[in-house]
Amino acid sequence: MTQRPTQLECWFLTGSQGLYGQDTLDQVADQSRAIADQLGASPDMEVAVVWKPVLTDSSDIRQMMLDANNSPTCVGVITWMHTFSPAKMWIRGLDALRKPMLHLHTQANAELPWATIDMDFMNLNQAAHGDREFGYIQTRLGVPRKTVAGHVSNPDVTARIGAWQRAASGWLAVRSLKLARFGDNMRDVAVTEGDKVQAEITFGVSVNTYGVNDLVDAVESAEQSTVDALVAEYDDAYDMAPEMRAGGDRRSSLVDAARIEAGLRGFLVAGGFGAFTTNFEDLGGLKQLPGIACQRLMADGYGFGGEGDWKTSVMLHAVKAMAGSRPGGTSFMEDYTYDFTLNGGTILGSHMLEVCPTIAEKRPTCEIHPLGIGDREDPVRLVFDAAAGPARILGINDMGDRFRLVVNEVDVVPPAHPLPKLPVARAVWEPRPDFTTSVESWLTAGGPHHTVLTRAVGTEELLDFAAMARTEMVVIDADTTTRSFQNELRWNSAYYRLAQGL
Repeated sequence: MTQRPTQLECWFLTGSQGLYGQDTLDQVADQSRAIADQLGASPDMEVAVVWKPVLTDSSDIRQMMLDANNSPTCVGVITWMHTFSPAKMWIRGLDALRKPMLHLHTQANAELPWATIDMDFMNLNQAAHGDREFGYIQTRLGVPRKTVAGHVSNPDVTARIGAWQRAASGWLAVRSLKLARFGDNMRDVAVTEGDKVQAEITFGVSVNTYGVNDLVDAVESAEQSTVDALVAEYDDAYDMAPEMRAGGDRRSSLVDAARIEAGLRGFLVAGGFGAFTTNFEDLGGLKQLPGIACQRLMADGYGFGGEGDWKTSVMLHAVKAMAGSRPGGTSFMEDYTYDFTLNGGTILGSHMLEVCPTIAEKRPTCEIHPLGIGDREDPVRLVFDAAAGPARILGINDMGDRFRLVVNEVDVVPPAHPLPKLPVARAVWEPRPDFTTSVESWLTAGGPHHTVLTRAVGTEELLDFAAMARTEMVVIDADTTTRSFQNELRWNSAYYRLAQGL
């Protein structure tokens, strides 16, 4: 699974002023450091919380924000106005900040010391005052941020901050993402198209195309020792189909699949790519459509999209980065077919080959079967059922004037019956609030058929990510009604067009 780099950090910034003297500022520093330490000790914090000296003037604030922008390991800043910090001195800093921001509205003490409160205490502990001043200037400037109110000893508070941290980690990952497209989109398909220039403006990702035979060259030049090591890893990690075991009559196909993985992985590493796409219509000299290679690369955190779907590949990489080492898994997915007799309707999702094994319920089997498209040799793939539990389905489409993220909260369930003749990895889910409302809303939003399925990342992280990207996101959940969802889409359309200006 994707391991979030341990050096990532978020900076804890505290605002105050010199009106009350150095003794008060020293207390502010001690208390803000204690709050940062308490926050950082929470198990919800998967990114280190780094305390910074108290900020009391405009030039220091601006420089701090520029330093955060330039730090390759800072995912964002948490701000707290411990006392009253006049907001005009934050204008230049907030205008300069390009990293995500969380406004934490807290105070040093969870409970008031009622019997001993005096004006010294009131002057020191006036975050209720200072954060309102700070909130005003953020709103006046239109600063995108997340606001969390409550004491850091409250698990609900730390859970929400943890969600923001994960979203910021995904945002940092996608801002520097390079994506390699091997071939173009599947011919005549609309939803996998998109504006790659606008994608770089909006998300920061660089999307470029490479000839499939560039990949073929990498595959053919893969070191035999690397290929042999991958074959041994396959034998150890998966339940191998008899015909591909050592001495089996299809063993050579397993070796070919390992060579494709070695070449593909080497190409991505050498080019600094974190995501890629393939297309069964453009395979060049590849012997097989990459199956197990794509599955294993996804398990290592790479974004992937089938049929040239680079937008889904971008989002898969982003969600993988958000998830870090959290359990549950995240995968490329596609809605395939329905069962209308089960609980009002269930959805069977899969793809030709490429479903990530991080979502598997049990140890996958490694199998080889014919594939009716691609016009190549039978491809090797991992076969499994997805583990049951709450999940999110995320799709991204290009609306022409903006990107739209569509999220459906679902419950992955075991297949109602065995699937002995379906030789691909698959997931079955019941969408919320119900099948009809979910599907009608998804179609109304123009949601794509390629998606990201995640059990490791929640809706709050996805909403935080969308806010960081200033990108539309709509959610289909237990509270959705068709009428309210249609109205939300109408209001969003008006808002995002007006927000672009003339």
